[in-house]
Amino acid sequence: MRMLLAVARKELRQIVRDRRTVLIQAFVPAFFLVVFGYALSFDIRHIALAVEDRDGTPQSRALVSAFVNSGYFDFAAAVRGPRWQDRLLDTNEARAVLVIPEGFARTASTGGSAPVQVIVNGDNANTATAVIGYATGILHSAALQFAPGSPMLDARRGEARVPLVMEPRVWYNPELRSALFLVPGLIAYISMLMAVTSTALSIVREKESGTMEQVRMAPVRTVPFLLGKTLPYFCIALLSAGLVFLASMALFDLPMRGSWLTLAGVLSLYLAGALATGLLVSTVADTQQVAFQIALLVSLLPTLMLSGFIFPIASMPAFLQAVTHIVPARYFLVALRAIVLKGSSVLQLLPQIGALAVYALVVLGLASVRLSRERA
Repeated sequence: MRMLLAVARKELRQIVRDRRTVLIQAFVPAFFLVVFGYALSFDIRHIALAVEDRDGTPQSRALVSAFVNSGYFDFAAAVRGPRWQDRLLDTNEARAVLVIPEGFARTASTGGSAPVQVIVNGDNANTATAVIGYATGILHSAALQFAPGSPMLDARRGEARVPLVMEPRVWYNPELRSALFLVPGLIAYISMLMAVTSTALSIVREKESGTMEQVRMAPVRTVPFLLGKTLPYFCIALLSAGLVFLASMALFDLPMRGSWLTLAGVLSLYLAGALATGLLVSTVADTQQVAFQIALLVSLLPTLMLSGFIFPIASMPAFLQAVTHIVPARYFLVALRAIVLKGSSVLQLLPQIGALAVYALVVLGLASVRLSRERA
């Protein structure tokens, strides 16, 4: 027993001396609880809804109010014609468009079947399926408001006759194939994980092997040193991501409707930010074990949970939605799905491209500042 306690005391002293490990072990469980507790929700709310009301009657406006007041949809814009629909769906300003045809009120009030079209952005198959289900339920409930009787009964069958008929149209992914939703997310996830962990160990390896002292004495400035350390990993990561993308096209029939050049540019910015994150981690950690743990924490969890890959960002609490703005995978996923499924151009992706560029520059700058202090 004395020997056991002696070994335990010795191990406890080592753990206490390694403050970063203690911090990780104490902080990570609480962080996981908060993130998982709030982000793990398949409830989809606050769906941006555009409306094209060609009827312009109190009945059509009541139908729009039924959608907005349901708690599932948020009014995004009023549109006039297919051109507006295309722009809003292409830029993700709207996830669905409600089209109410002319003569809607007259047809519904006489007991006829009034068609209502719901156009859904299908780049996220889970969200699109939920939108169709929500819209169907709302139309069935709203149908009673427009019926001559309440409820309308079919005299021959004794069944409630619903005068509103939904005609769903799914764009970009008409078959609602889950692979077209999951594969881009997996590409983002794999690329981020590999890039961050590879560079996170690079400078730490220099520290552990003792060659960092030689680097400090070498006539090489900090920024060229960091870029030189990053360039080989960037080429490897870009080649690896390209192979993963080609494999996805061959194995899962992932389409490519946009420009390869645009895809290469967006992917390069994303990888640059990921590699810069790994470099920043390597300037913080002193051992490869700690560097690997931190790299997993800052790459795996945010990319999986806070990027919109699996759980919709709009359904998260406000404070978690704010955190997602510093997760590069959030912007990369939007851009990647827009390129491969919608054929979006660079101009349509300027917000995402700008966010990725700012993230890469800021993180690389932080890594440079920290390394400069270590070399001083």
